Amino acid sequence: MQNDLFSEIAVTDVASVITPEAQRAAILRTELERHSHAYYVLDAPTIPDGEYDKLFLELQQLEEQFPALRTPDSPTLRVGGAPLAEFGQVQHAVPMLSLNNAFEDADIQAFDRRISEGLEAGSHASPQIDYAIDLKFDGLAINLRYVNGVFTQAATRGDGFVGEDVTENIRTVRSIPLRLNTPKPPAILDIRGEVLMFKSDFARLNQRQRDAGSKEFANPRNAAAGSLRQLDSKVTAQRHLRFFAYGIGLLEGAPLPESHRALLDWYQSMGVPVCDENAVVQGADGLLNFYRAIQVKRSTLAYEIDGVVYKVNDFAQQEELGFVSRAPRFAIAHKFPAEEALTIVQGIDIQVGRTGALTPVARLAPVFVGGVTITNATLHNEDEIRRKDVRIGDTVIVRRAGDVIPEVLAVVLERRPEPAPAAFEMLKNCPVCGSHVVREVGEAIARCTGGWFCSAQRKEALRHFAARKMMDIDGLGERYIENLVEFDYVRGIADLYKLTLSDLLEMKRRADEREGVIPETVQQGKIATKWAENLILAIDNSKRPPIERFLFALGIRHVGESTAKTVAEWLGSLALIRRAPLSLFLVLPDIGPAVAEAIADFFIEEKNQQALDELLLAGVAPQGEHPPSAKLSQQLETSVLLSALSIPKLTATRCKQLQERGVTLASLAAIADDGFVQLGLPADVNLALREWLSVANNKAQLNQLDYLRKMLLEQMPEALANEGLLAGKTFVLTGTLPSLSREQASALIEAAGGKVAGSVSKKTSYVVAGDEAGSKLLKAQELGVSILTEAELLQIVVGA
Repeated sequence: MQNDLFSEIAVTDVASVITPEAQRAAILRTELERHSHAYYVLDAPTIPDGEYDKLFLELQQLEEQFPALRTPDSPTLRVGGAPLAEFGQVQHAVPMLSLNNAFEDADIQAFDRRISEGLEAGSHASPQIDYAIDLKFDGLAINLRYVNGVFTQAATRGDGFVGEDVTENIRTVRSIPLRLNTPKPPAILDIRGEVLMFKSDFARLNQRQRDAGSKEFANPRNAAAGSLRQLDSKVTAQRHLRFFAYGIGLLEGAPLPESHRALLDWYQSMGVPVCDENAVVQGADGLLNFYRAIQVKRSTLAYEIDGVVYKVNDFAQQEELGFVSRAPRFAIAHKFPAEEALTIVQGIDIQVGRTGALTPVARLAPVFVGGVTITNATLHNEDEIRRKDVRIGDTVIVRRAGDVIPEVLAVVLERRPEPAPAAFEMLKNCPVCGSHVVREVGEAIARCTGGWFCSAQRKEALRHFAARKMMDIDGLGERYIENLVEFDYVRGIADLYKLTLSDLLEMKRRADEREGVIPETVQQGKIATKWAENLILAIDNSKRPPIERFLFALGIRHVGESTAKTVAEWLGSLALIRRAPLSLFLVLPDIGPAVAEAIADFFIEEKNQQALDELLLAGVAPQGEHPPSAKLSQQLETSVLLSALSIPKLTATRCKQLQERGVTLASLAAIADDGFVQLGLPADVNLALREWLSVANNKAQLNQLDYLRKMLLEQMPEALANEGLLAGKTFVLTGTLPSLSREQASALIEAAGGKVAGSVSKKTSYVVAGDEAGSKLLKAQELGVSILTEAELLQIVVGA
């Protein structure tokens, strides 16, 4: 048989390149990682510590002698590197979303019911639903990125979309592999999990802190957080952090396992640590049985947990269930009951929030609860204080609700001092501005009427307005907001856009004088202006926000990011939103009566309309306005609008009957006394409708709504054109496109009415594939989903 000359050449060539030192370094890296995995992950040491140290020292010396031998996965990097000036930011390829919480058995039974109903309504119905259960660790969520099997980056959860780059610190966590143990690693793999500190390591760390005369950490979570956020990774390396994987972000170049359990098994096969305390069960009973068992076992675990996490095990079923706002429908966190302790109420303070809400807060004798020292606890509102009869001087039971928010649970009456302290009375005037305090009928919250006159509300409103997801005014931090309000530079939102460079410099000078500080630059006869110039530029750059972010920034009660997007998407323009009646907000999807009323009330208020006018005059111009959504036409049917008016006894069925009989909003407003019989309604419904119409302004409300309905329907042809060719179509992007970034491609698709999803399913309309397309392309081919190139996408969207 003839020799393979190509193989002989390859072997000779490799031998000439790989030196004995390089070969030895490779062997040492492999051996050290194997021993580390056995020690830190399997808890089964394979060699004595002294022998490990010898191997480590040998590799360290080789790398010092031959720096080119130091690879990104070298164990020597675990000792930490040079200190950082600050942490960089990392945008997550797939958002790290939060979970909804459950506390009672009924919550879990309702969760199981929702899952069953959701899957029965979809295409992944199953007589038995498998749930994967993981522990809810009390640590920090982290995203680990591996490129071709090599660890390259780590980022904290942050706000779910952008986190901090803690790569150098994560390299020091010895249980995290620097190279995945697999011959065929994915091109890109984002592993989601938790960094935590075991109880024993926490005890040793605090002992070292005591020995050094340093401050002790309150609990393992704080210790882990403090260690991970060290700018000097050498400090992190001295603290024994651990890691457990429990989820996945971006995956390219490998097929996604079929289930959560299979994902964890895959991780383990590659040397990634996974907690042994997990299970796959069926039904609510299976979930609750595991919960109760682990609750009993909780104190014996090597680490702190504050609950368990339930997920639908099958990834296809997860895809079917999808998400609601920023949380998955297919998962829920089942929290343990809060820890409790006794302490004494030393005082009751009143805090004023952004909406003027007055919240009583108990000042407590310091007490250690749930791993932290508590000195304040919420008393919620006046009714709650009176129901619990909390008084200054009382001994109370304090708990951390959901292991997070401290609250006063109850008073220990037998310990009440004599004579009994006076009962609590809500203030009649705002403690900040002195304005009158009112409490509306049916509301538990008392509110300051001062509005922007109240500096507390002004500061909170300004913080909200300037935040990243609102107007995104970079550099307008807490200290500047405090000074701008206190020194009266900003009395209304629009004043922010009237600030000059001299205003900011004067503000800084006054603040320095108040605090008795003379900056070094001033001592040198100079005035630092760069910060003020940057802030003026940031304020100017914020003048053209997307309309949904502008609505969110206004600080309307109950209106979060998701609601603002819904209102902007359906109504389209600020002009329409400003004059829309309550009934129009009521017919929008996912907006209930309380939210709709809050939006309508905000725009009815003359001061708010004036503030909006001033903002627009100051040059603020919301972007992305468009005609009302064509989907709104279904919500403008007479029966739907009538139902939204909540007329007594006029049910949705009765409203539909009236529409079928040709009754319009205008004709109902003009109906004569003898016309009610012709409506064909039962006598009691006729009477209720007649009484409703006799109330002042109700007929005018019908006429106004009828006019608005006709006006909006007239705009529908234009709106239909603006819905785009891709309305109702779902796209998935994979690989690198020739000229468009993923963000640009997504924006094009969404502008044309399409939706961009993160994974391929039977519901996917198209997959847009670029270079190095991975498992998503393979799955699309398996499912028969249409594949598009960038050029084909552009041809569909813009005719390019």
